[in-house]
Amino acid sequence: MMRVYNTLSKKVEDFIPHEEGIVRLYTCGPTVYHYAHIGNLRSYIFEDILQKGLTYLGYQVKRVMNITDVGHMTSDADSGEDKMKKGAIREHKTVYEIADFYTKAFFEDFEKLNILRPEVVEKASDHIPTYIKMIEKMLKDGYAYISNGNVYFDISKAHDYYQLSGKKPEELLIGVRDTVEEDKAKRNPFDFGLWFTLSKFSDQDMKWDSPWGVGYPGWHIECSGISGEYLGEYLDIHCGGVDNIFPHHTNEIAQSEAYFGHKWCNYWMHCEHLNDKNGKMSKSSGEFLTVSLLQEKGYDPLSYRYFCLNSHYRSQLVFSYEALDGAENAYRKLKNRIRALDRTPALQESKLDYYQEQFKKAIENDLNTASMLTVLYDVLKDDTLSDFTKLYLVNDFDQVLSLGLITDEEEKEEIDADLEKEVLVKIEERNAYKKAKDFARADQIREELLAKGIKLIDTREGTTYERV
Repeated sequence: MMRVYNTLSKKVEDFIPHEEGIVRLYTCGPTVYHYAHIGNLRSYIFEDILQKGLTYLGYQVKRVMNITDVGHMTSDADSGEDKMKKGAIREHKTVYEIADFYTKAFFEDFEKLNILRPEVVEKASDHIPTYIKMIEKMLKDGYAYISNGNVYFDISKAHDYYQLSGKKPEELLIGVRDTVEEDKAKRNPFDFGLWFTLSKFSDQDMKWDSPWGVGYPGWHIECSGISGEYLGEYLDIHCGGVDNIFPHHTNEIAQSEAYFGHKWCNYWMHCEHLNDKNGKMSKSSGEFLTVSLLQEKGYDPLSYRYFCLNSHYRSQLVFSYEALDGAENAYRKLKNRIRALDRTPALQESKLDYYQEQFKKAIENDLNTASMLTVLYDVLKDDTLSDFTKLYLVNDFDQVLSLGLITDEEEKEEIDADLEKEVLVKIEERNAYKKAKDFARADQIREELLAKGIKLIDTREGTTYERV
């Protein structure tokens, strides 16, 4: 049973998806106005491990991620410039050029860090009709109101608005007024924008017609709209960094449950900050650390991934070049150790289950990546294992760790070819048992191979196999 820490309940819980065997996973994507710094990318590494870990456990994962190219203000109080507009001014480009450039750069970082691109990636600007439909319903049902041409969500109408963040009402409900003039400020300073018209931001580049005037959506409605469009009314897991808990994820819950009319997402998982000696790492403080900058300084991007995996995603991680040096040295030693293993085929099938179960337990224990690495090292230290068996397990675990531990494609193909030889030997053994009418032993070989992802197929011409 997979167990995860749920930010909503503030405790570790058994993970039970809405539909058996299927996980509907939504992960907040970037606002593409600048490069992603390595603090941002720690969250995406965590989400990547989560998706691959769930897949390793046998779940079918449907993952959706947005690209925020409109609507995200420089202040979470719905004030200041749109971040995209700010980026366009900084670089003397159009908002569309900024969005395209930094979206491409973002996914280049994904490739460098062996992060799997989600099955569905959607730009916020491509789903305007969806947001309008949702806002219209919230207005009709009394969850939203119009002020000065803009549409705001009324947080006083939300069910248990403070549950996710754990904040107290008195921290937020300041300045509430009993009556509201149509052209004045929000009813409550923490009411959030669903749609902004040009009455508020007249110089916006991205804008669309709406029932409330020409304008554009707020930041929060985008994730609710895109997730609902591709994953339906129920999410199993929603992820992001801890700085998304309030107000972004809090507001997503409020508007989604107002629109759908029921609880929306059961499990919320958040990755802690990457800090430096001065505190939380961000684009505006200290040296702007990107994956490209680490490469320029001579680091392998996967050393940074390895650095992150040695710490639990819910623990704050302190970055320094000294710490990264240590991680890179350990990572290189690990790869050299694996590279030195003998490729001679000698697979000990009886040894696989134990270590694969230990690896699964580490995944199931709230995604304990440090324990996953411990299992990997335990395999390499086990003198009772043949080198080929070690290689098989390394390759198996790296489906989740994605550290490029067997990097050369020819090596991977060589291992696959050697495994094929092993399968053919097993088929011959099984044929001999069948000829001797020892069907129990023959069936045992079939089950052993099936457990390793090899399905035997008996035909008139003989026995073949396929991967499952």
